[in-house]
Amino acid sequence: MAPSPSARVQEARDRVAVRLRNLRADAGLTGQQLAERTGWQGSKVSRLQSGRSQPSDDDIRAWCRACGAEDKAADLIAASRQAQQMYTEWRRVQRAGLRGVQQARKPLYDRTKVMRVYSSSVIPGMLQTRAYATALLSQIARFNHTPDDSPAAAEARMERSQVIHRAGRRFPILIEESVLRRQIGGPDVMAEQLGYLLQVAQLPSVTLGIIPAATGAMWPLETYTIFDAEQVTVELLTAAITITTPSEVAQYAAAHEEMSAAAVHGHGAMRLITKTVSALA
Repeated sequence: MAPSPSARVQEARDRVAVRLRNLRADAGLTGQQLAERTGWQGSKVSRLQSGRSQPSDDDIRAWCRACGAEDKAADLIAASRQAQQMYTEWRRVQRAGLRGVQQARKPLYDRTKVMRVYSSSVIPGMLQTRAYATALLSQIARFNHTPDDSPAAAEARMERSQVIHRAGRRFPILIEESVLRRQIGGPDVMAEQLGYLLQVAQLPSVTLGIIPAATGAMWPLETYTIFDAEQVTVELLTAAITITTPSEVAQYAAAHEEMSAAAVHGHGAMRLITKTVSALA
C-alpha cells in the first residue's frame, strides 16, 4: 500500500534532517561544536537534525555556513520548503468544484516559457478538446464526490490552454501510446480528440512525442509537468506534489530527455494517432 500523503510529507522532512546531519558529520563537527559556531543551544541542533523541528531558511544557511558547505544551502532550502508545501490534497481544493482548480493554475501557465509535460494516463490538459475535458472532469468529480461543474471547469481549461498559441513558448509533450487508446467520453469524443491532437501537434510551439508500447527505455511514470526549470507538479490519485528542489527538478528533466529519445515524433507520431482513429471507426 502506498504511503499516505502525511507519511510522504514526514519522509520529505526526514530527508532534510538526514542531509543536515550528514553535512555536520562530513565537516567533522559534533552537535555541540555546530551549536557553538551558530550561537544556538545544543537542543536546537538536536531537534533540527532529528527532524523534530522544521528548519527555517536562515537556519539552513547558518548550518551550511558552519559546515563550510554554503553551496548546499539553496538545494536544502528548496527541499525544506517542498516538505512544508509539497502536498495539495485534491479533495480539499476541489471542495467547491473543479473550475477553481483550473483557474488557480492559469498564472503559472501564463508565466512559463518552457512547459515539459508527460502523461501516462490521459491526453494532457492543454491538448484536450472541450468534450474530452468535460467527460474527464466529470469522472473526476464523481470519483471524488465533489460538485460536478465539469462544463465550467472545461471552459476554464480551454481558456488556460490558449498559452500554446502564444509566441515565445515551447511545449515538449510526451504521452504513452496507451493514452491514445483509452476512451474518455466514448468513441465520438475520442475521434474528435484524436483529430484535434493531429492539428495541435503541428503548432510551432508544440513538440509531441508518443512513447510506443513496445519501448523498453523507461517504465511509465506518474503524470508530471515541468515549469521552466523552476518546479515540477506531479499528479497522484489523492494529491498534487509540487517539487522545487533543484536536484529533483533536474531528475525529472533528465527522465523527460530519456523518454523523449525513445518516443516517436513528427510523421511517426501522426501515424500512430491516425491508426488509432481508424480503429475507432
